[in-house]
This record gives sequence, structure tokens and C-alpha cells, in this order.
Amino acid sequence: MIICKTPRELDIMREAGRIVALTHQKMKENVRPGITTGELDKIADEFIRSMDAIPSFKGYNGFRGSICASVNEELVHGIPSDRVLNDGDIISIDIGAKYKGYHGDSAWTYPVGTVDDDTLELLKVTEQSLLKGLDEAKPGERLSNISHAIQSYVEPKGFSIVREYVGHGVGQELHEDPQIPHYGPPNKGPRLKPGMVLAVEPMVNAGSRYVKTLGDHWTVVTQDGKMCAHFEHTIAITDEGYEILTKS
Repeated sequence: MIICKTPRELDIMREAGRIVALTHQKMKENVRPGITTGELDKIADEFIRSMDAIPSFKGYNGFRGSICASVNEELVHGIPSDRVLNDGDIISIDIGAKYKGYHGDSAWTYPVGTVDDDTLELLKVTEQSLLKGLDEAKPGERLSNISHAIQSYVEPKGFSIVREYVGHGVGQELHEDPQIPHYGPPNKGPRLKPGMVLAVEPMVNAGSRYVKTLGDHWTVVTQDGKMCAHFEHTIAITDEGYEILTKS
């Protein structure tokens, strides 16, 4: 069941989203060669709690980190550790914050130091695909128009859309209905209505679309070992279109 949020709930979710966005600003300031993913996790955890929120991911189904920190060929669910970031790496940081019972959720992929042009293009295309999808987030439109717009932008650029992981609704639960694939035909699925809150999060591989989960049962990597990127915003459907909630 898709839950449409009330104006009061949306006000709370705007603050949850703002906290997530501010945490991403902290990450951007601190991502550099020589820092560990565990140090980034500590910075994020302390900042989220200083804003009277709690990290959504900490303890979620047993996850140990407050952020997901996925490096290079790691797509999602990377566990923060003593891994040191090196010049030329990229890191996808997924952040959730729960404020007054409601979640905000956003992911961003950051270059570490100087990154090669092919990898920068991957990041650019993935970020732009998110925005292309959001252009279709309008009341009365079918949900799959978001999915189709993302796929239609990414694949002609020579990149691949991951199919095993999808976007989702957000609210009092971190993952709510509906599921939002980032591929597929247009004009399918439920019609969008004001008050729906959605996390749209294209995951794009430089090589083939196939992924696998490592032995830690969390970290998802590309099967071919090539780079991948992940960008995500939480949005609310409005009377006119959409509002990005995960912004400062």
C-alpha cells in the first residue's frame, strides 16, 4: 500500500531530508585520500545525532554502520571499516536519518582526489539520469515513466542499469511501497499523487549490469570488477510536480 503523507508529515520529512543533505555536505568536505571509511562513518554518525536525529541504517537488519560506504566496484551496502581511500578512488555514500519517526534517504558518489575522465563521465551520467527520472515525477503520471526516463538516458551513453536493486517509498519505514525500478517501459504502474514520498536511486555500472554480494552478506559489487555509481534523492510529489526533500 502506498501511503500519501499529510502536510504535517511532510514538514517533518523536510527536516529529516535536510539533515541528510547537511550530512552529505560533511562527507563532501571530508572525502580525501588518506581518510578511512570508518572515519567518515564516525563523522556522519556524530553529526546526525547532533541534529536530534538517529542514523537510519545503524542496526538495520544487523548492519553495523551509520552510512553505507561503497568504494570503486562496490555498488551499495559497503560496511565502513579501516579501509583507506586512495587518490583516484570513488566512494558511494548512502545516508539515512530518522527524525521524529520519519526517514530521509540520499546517496551520492564522490571522487577521491584526481579521478580519470572515464570515471568522471560515469558519475556525471548517473547523476544526470536521476534528474531525468525526476523530470517525470508529476501528479497523474505513471510511476514507470521515471524508470523509463532513467534507462533511456543511461544506456545510449554506454553504461548499464543495475536491475537487482530499486528505489522505494519512504516514510515512517525506511522502505515502503512502491518499488521503483530504474528501467522498463513507460506508462506502467500506479499514478503519482500529491503526498507520495519516493526515493529514486539509479545505480549504474561502467561495464555489464550484473552484480554479486560478497561473503560479508552486505557488500554488493560489480561482477566484472568495473566502477559503478549511485545517486539518490528523496522527493515528495506535489500538486505541480515534485519537491526534493534531501536538500539543505
